[in-house]
Amino acid sequence: MRLFDKLFGGGKKKVPKEQVETRGQHMPDLQIPVDEKFTINFKRNGGKFLYCDSFDEVYANLDNIIIENKWQDQTFFTMDDRLAERFSERDISFTDIPSRSQIFFTTCEHLIAQNGSILVCSNQLKERKLNELPSNLIVFATTSQLVESIGEGLKIINKKYKKQIPANITTIKHFLPTDENSDDFLTYGSSSKNLYLLLLEDL
Repeated sequence: MRLFDKLFGGGKKKVPKEQVETRGQHMPDLQIPVDEKFTINFKRNGGKFLYCDSFDEVYANLDNIIIENKWQDQTFFTMDDRLAERFSERDISFTDIPSRSQIFFTTCEHLIAQNGSILVCSNQLKERKLNELPSNLIVFATTSQLVESIGEGLKIINKKYKKQIPANITTIKHFLPTDENSDDFLTYGSSSKNLYLLLLEDL
Protein backbone atom coordinates (compact mmCIF):
# COMPACT_ATOMS: atom_id res chain seq x y z
CA MET A 1 0.00 0.00 0.00
CA ARG A 2 1.32 3.41 -0.91
CA LEU A 3 2.47 5.94 1.63
CA PHE A 4 -0.27 8.46 0.85
CA ASP A 5 -2.92 5.75 1.11
CA LYS A 6 -1.81 5.22 4.69
CA LEU A 7 -1.59 8.90 5.48
CA PHE A 8 -4.99 9.78 4.08
CA GLY A 9 -7.46 7.07 4.91
CA GLY A 10 -5.79 3.66 4.69
CA GLY A 11 -3.20 1.77 6.70
CA LYS A 12 -3.40 -0.51 9.69
CA LYS A 13 -4.82 1.88 12.24
CA LYS A 14 -5.97 5.48 11.96
CA VAL A 15 -5.05 7.64 14.95
CA PRO A 16 -7.11 10.82 15.46
CA LYS A 17 -5.20 14.01 14.61
CA GLU A 18 -6.05 15.49 18.01
CA GLN A 19 -4.44 12.53 19.75
CA VAL A 20 -1.21 12.97 17.77
CA GLU A 21 -1.00 16.73 18.32
CA THR A 22 -1.57 16.60 22.09
CA ARG A 23 1.08 13.96 22.81
CA GLY A 24 4.54 14.93 24.02
CA GLN A 25 7.49 13.70 21.96
CA HIS A 26 8.84 11.66 24.90
CA MET A 27 5.63 9.71 25.44
CA PRO A 28 5.42 6.04 24.31
CA ASP A 29 5.10 5.49 20.56
CA LEU A 30 1.67 5.36 19.02
CA GLN A 31 0.78 2.10 17.26
CA ILE A 32 0.65 3.61 13.80
CA PRO A 33 2.31 2.57 10.52
CA VAL A 34 6.02 3.26 10.27
CA ASP A 35 5.67 5.68 7.33
CA GLU A 36 3.01 7.76 9.06
CA LYS A 37 5.04 7.85 12.28
CA PHE A 38 8.12 9.03 10.38
CA THR A 39 6.15 11.79 8.65
CA ILE A 40 4.73 13.09 11.95
CA ASN A 41 8.11 13.10 13.71
CA PHE A 42 10.03 14.43 10.71
CA LYS A 43 7.72 17.42 10.38
CA ARG A 44 7.89 17.98 14.15
CA ASN A 45 11.68 18.21 13.77
CA GLY A 46 11.22 20.99 11.22
CA GLY A 47 11.84 18.99 8.05
CA LYS A 48 10.08 19.68 4.74
CA PHE A 49 8.56 16.54 3.26
CA LEU A 50 7.88 16.07 -0.47
CA TYR A 51 6.31 12.76 -1.50
CA CYS A 52 6.90 11.62 -5.09
CA ASP A 53 5.39 8.63 -6.87
CA SER A 54 7.70 8.88 -9.90
CA PHE A 55 11.04 10.37 -10.92
CA ASP A 56 9.16 12.97 -12.92
CA GLU A 57 7.65 14.19 -9.63
CA VAL A 58 11.10 14.10 -7.98
CA TYR A 59 12.44 16.35 -10.75
CA ALA A 60 9.43 18.67 -10.57
CA ASN A 61 9.67 19.01 -6.79
CA LEU A 62 13.40 19.63 -6.98
CA ASP A 63 12.78 22.38 -9.54
CA ASN A 64 10.20 23.91 -7.19
CA ILE A 65 12.66 23.84 -4.26
CA ILE A 66 15.23 25.66 -6.40
CA ILE A 67 12.70 28.29 -7.50
CA GLU A 68 11.30 28.77 -3.98
CA ASN A 69 14.77 29.43 -2.55
CA LYS A 70 16.11 31.32 -5.60
CA TRP A 71 18.92 28.78 -6.04
CA GLN A 72 18.95 28.93 -9.85
CA ASP A 73 22.55 30.18 -9.89
CA GLN A 74 23.74 28.03 -6.97
CA THR A 75 26.08 25.06 -7.23
CA PHE A 76 25.07 21.91 -5.33
CA PHE A 77 27.64 20.16 -3.15
CA THR A 78 27.47 16.36 -3.30
CA MET A 79 29.81 13.51 -2.45
CA ASP A 80 27.76 10.93 -4.36
CA ASP A 81 28.77 10.54 -8.00
CA ARG A 82 25.72 8.34 -8.71
CA LEU A 83 23.41 11.06 -7.43
CA ALA A 84 25.10 13.69 -9.59
CA GLU A 85 24.79 11.37 -12.61
CA ARG A 86 21.10 10.66 -11.89
CA PHE A 87 20.33 14.40 -11.89
CA SER A 88 22.83 15.36 -14.59
CA GLU A 89 20.05 16.24 -17.06
CA ARG A 90 18.65 18.86 -14.70
CA ASP A 91 19.92 22.43 -14.90
CA ILE A 92 22.15 21.95 -11.84
CA SER A 93 25.89 22.39 -11.37
CA PHE A 94 27.64 20.08 -8.89
CA THR A 95 30.83 20.45 -6.87
CA ASP A 96 32.65 18.19 -4.41
CA ILE A 97 34.02 21.17 -2.47
CA PRO A 98 31.61 22.22 0.32
CA SER A 99 32.96 25.76 0.63
CA ARG A 100 31.71 26.45 -2.91
CA SER A 101 28.07 25.71 -2.12
CA GLN A 102 25.23 26.61 0.22
CA ILE A 103 23.35 23.37 -0.56
CA PHE A 104 24.25 19.77 0.26
CA PHE A 105 22.51 17.22 -1.98
CA THR A 106 22.70 13.66 -0.66
CA THR A 107 21.14 10.26 -0.24
CA CYS A 108 20.87 8.46 3.10
CA GLU A 109 20.94 4.96 4.57
CA HIS A 110 17.58 4.96 6.35
CA LEU A 111 14.66 7.09 7.54
CA ILE A 112 13.98 6.50 11.24
CA ALA A 113 10.28 6.56 12.16
CA GLN A 114 10.84 6.54 15.92
CA ASN A 115 12.25 10.07 16.02
CA GLY A 116 11.89 11.37 12.45
CA SER A 117 15.64 11.42 11.85
CA ILE A 118 17.76 10.55 8.82
CA LEU A 119 20.50 7.94 9.23
CA VAL A 120 23.67 8.63 7.26
CA CYS A 121 27.24 7.35 7.29
CA SER A 122 30.56 7.71 5.49
CA ASN A 123 28.85 6.64 2.25
CA GLN A 124 27.15 10.05 2.28
CA LEU A 125 29.44 12.20 4.48
CA LYS A 126 32.90 10.66 3.98
CA GLU A 127 34.69 11.86 7.14
CA ARG A 128 32.90 15.20 7.47
CA LYS A 129 30.86 16.19 10.52
CA LEU A 130 27.38 17.64 10.21
CA ASN A 131 28.52 21.13 11.25
CA GLU A 132 30.97 21.13 8.33
CA LEU A 133 28.15 20.81 5.80
CA PRO A 134 26.16 23.64 4.19
CA SER A 135 23.12 24.80 6.15
CA ASN A 136 20.72 23.75 3.37
CA LEU A 137 20.21 20.02 2.78
CA ILE A 138 18.23 18.17 0.13
CA VAL A 139 17.95 14.44 0.83
CA PHE A 140 16.79 11.97 -1.81
CA ALA A 141 15.40 8.74 -0.36
CA THR A 142 12.91 5.96 -1.12
CA THR A 143 10.06 4.49 0.93
CA SER A 144 11.92 1.16 1.17
CA GLN A 145 14.48 2.93 3.39
CA LEU A 146 11.90 3.56 6.12
CA VAL A 147 12.60 1.64 9.34
CA GLU A 148 11.14 1.76 12.84
CA SER A 149 14.26 2.48 14.90
CA ILE A 150 17.96 3.34 14.75
CA GLY A 151 18.73 -0.18 15.98
CA GLU A 152 16.85 -1.70 13.04
CA GLY A 153 18.67 0.61 10.63
CA LEU A 154 22.06 -0.36 12.08
CA LYS A 155 21.25 -4.07 11.76
CA ILE A 156 20.46 -3.60 8.07
CA ILE A 157 23.69 -1.63 7.56
CA ASN A 158 25.72 -4.38 9.29
CA LYS A 159 24.12 -7.03 7.10
CA LYS A 160 24.43 -5.03 3.89
CA TYR A 161 28.05 -3.97 4.39
CA LYS A 162 29.28 -6.93 6.48
CA LYS A 163 32.62 -7.09 4.66
CA GLN A 164 33.32 -3.39 5.22
CA ILE A 165 30.96 -1.65 7.64
CA PRO A 166 30.95 2.12 6.93
CA ALA A 167 32.25 4.56 9.54
CA ASN A 168 30.93 7.96 10.62
CA ILE A 169 27.40 6.65 11.25
CA THR A 170 25.15 9.41 12.58
CA THR A 171 21.62 10.76 12.42
CA ILE A 172 20.43 14.13 11.16
CA LYS A 173 17.58 15.01 13.51
CA HIS A 174 17.38 18.71 14.32
CA PHE A 175 16.21 20.82 11.43
CA LEU A 176 14.73 24.31 11.58
CA PRO A 177 13.01 25.25 14.87
CA THR A 178 9.26 24.70 15.04
CA ASP A 179 6.67 25.54 17.68
CA GLU A 180 7.00 21.97 18.92
CA ASN A 181 10.79 21.66 19.11
CA SER A 182 12.11 25.19 19.70
CA ASP A 183 12.15 24.76 23.50
CA ASP A 184 13.56 21.22 23.47
CA PHE A 185 16.80 21.29 25.46
CA LEU A 186 18.03 18.28 23.44
CA THR A 187 18.40 20.56 20.41
CA TYR A 188 20.77 23.00 22.14
CA GLY A 189 24.19 23.08 20.49
CA SER A 190 23.02 20.96 17.56
CA SER A 191 23.69 21.83 13.95
CA SER A 192 20.25 22.84 12.64
CA LYS A 193 19.65 22.47 8.92
CA ASN A 194 17.11 23.72 6.42
CA LEU A 195 16.21 20.25 5.19
CA TYR A 196 14.06 19.03 2.30
CA LEU A 197 13.26 15.33 1.86
CA LEU A 198 12.43 14.09 -1.65
CA LEU A 199 10.80 10.73 -0.90
CA LEU A 200 10.23 8.42 -3.88
CA GLU A 201 7.64 5.65 -3.60
CA ASP A 202 9.35 2.37 -4.57
CA LEU A 203 7.19 -0.24 -2.80
